[in-house]
Amino acid sequence: MFLRRKAMLRQILSSCLLLPCVFLHASAQSAAAPQPAPDRWEAEIQAFENSDKTQPPTKDGVLFIGSSTIRLWKTLAQDFPQLKVINRGFGGSQIEDSLRYADRIIIPYKPRRIILYAGGNDITSGKTPARVAEDFKQLIARIRQQLPATHITYISILPNPARWHLDEKMRQTNSLIKALIDGKGRHLSYLDAYPLLLGADGQPRPELYVEDRLHLNEAGYRVLQAAVAAHLKTKKN
Repeated sequence: MFLRRKAMLRQILSSCLLLPCVFLHASAQSAAAPQPAPDRWEAEIQAFENSDKTQPPTKDGVLFIGSSTIRLWKTLAQDFPQLKVINRGFGGSQIEDSLRYADRIIIPYKPRRIILYAGGNDITSGKTPARVAEDFKQLIARIRQQLPATHITYISILPNPARWHLDEKMRQTNSLIKALIDGKGRHLSYLDAYPLLLGADGQPRPELYVEDRLHLNEAGYRVLQAAVAAHLKTKKN
């Protein structure tokens, strides 16, 4: 009887010791960010391709590409009337998405300049600043294979109230990408628009965002347009 009770007690203790491992494993699984489907933007890319068949973009233009900040820039052509602009912002895309579709919506246009805004969605998805910087490095390398003379400008990740809790990681990402760009020749440049959207208190200026506190409103785009225009004057090559 005594031996049977001792065996049962040993089994209970063993089960209790295993419980933390089970909970840790479950927590790790729940903490893992779900991986988005690689082809989630296929419909949008096909729409670009269909548009290109009916109205082929002019070669030697200025290609704006990246996430929704580019996609929602509805006044892009009016804001830069002297340029042959092409808007290929799509969805809530990440840098790796621009890399995935480079052969379809970047290389064929043979643009003289590319202006890229992306990276914020990458951090929000759970990627580290180092991973985002590596994706950027791969995208630049891919473009350089086919378009060695095309000037590429990266617009820094912009601050916004909705993602302010991730601001430190956003800043780190900007710093890493800037470090990759600095000293890499005249065909690659970094546009630091980040501080332009901050107030005197160091917080994002709420009057520059729409109700979702994430995307720019008309006033916000005026700030961004002025920054890009000034950058283009100083980085003509």
